Amino acid sequence: MSILVLTSDTLIGTPATGNIEYNGQFFGTDSNASRAQLQRIVRATAVASTSGTSIDFTGIPAWVEKITVMFNGTSLSGTSNILVQLGDSGGIENTGYQGASLYLTSAVAGAAANSAGFIINVVSTAAQVTSGNLFINLLDTATNTWSASGVFGSTGTNTAITLAGGAKSLSATLDRVRITTVNGTDTFDAGSVNIIYEG
Repeated sequence: MSILVLTSDTLIGTPATGNIEYNGQFFGTDSNASRAQLQRIVRATAVASTSGTSIDFTGIPAWVEKITVMFNGTSLSGTSNILVQLGDSGGIENTGYQGASLYLTSAVAGAAANSAGFIINVVSTAAQVTSGNLFINLLDTATNTWSASGVFGSTGTNTAITLAGGAKSLSATLDRVRITTVNGTDTFDAGSVNIIYEG
């Protein structure tokens, strides 16, 4: 078993390959001896999805390259579908999403797409409860393009599995995620949501 001992909290002037340094944050050096901050995994504070038409997670740092949106028994007051949208300093973007979602039940299968966001549940009734994760990854820094995929289970009027996938290019660096509905008027009435982000 190895033990890492940090003997200084001052960054060295010229980083050497393989060094790990600490100055309030951890830094590592690669084979080119360039210093980069070692980012940690950050869990936001869970939010009860029991009211309102949208839930926003803001202040996501610019170094983030992966976001996981987590749903725990999330339900809506009506028959709309849950939608995940991305945003930047200009606000939430509600156009230009590519991809689709596929749902499977014991009796039927179908698909849906929406250019306003990523759909995470397609079979929806007022009694439907959805849980699962949407993984959103930075695909291209030059175009601020993010790809998304997820698997969700729903119970209630229908027992279903939803598979979701897509991509979205933002106007600027991502700094927020919104969980809302396709129709924009149904309200959340059960469960909770949260995000994890990492570099």
